Amino acid sequence: MRKSFYHFLMKFRQPTAKDDLTRFANDAYDDHAFPKQSKDYDAISTYLELNGAYLESMSIFDRAWEQYLIEEK
Repeated sequence: MRKSFYHFLMKFRQPTAKDDLTRFANDAYDDHAFPKQSKDYDAISTYLELNGAYLESMSIFDRAWEQYLIEEK
């Protein structure tokens, strides 16, 4: 069974953000309302568009989502 996107994203957390994906993971971790159990692109995308001010660009999420799909096959 595929793990949630949040669970996948957490493997990129680092104490010091070195790239966009690491910053995204760190910020999502600090976002207590992030949809942690979701595996649904539209639900997470909509959440980030409305609440993800910490995300510089939605393209960061899109790249992370593509990697999530590849690794979770």
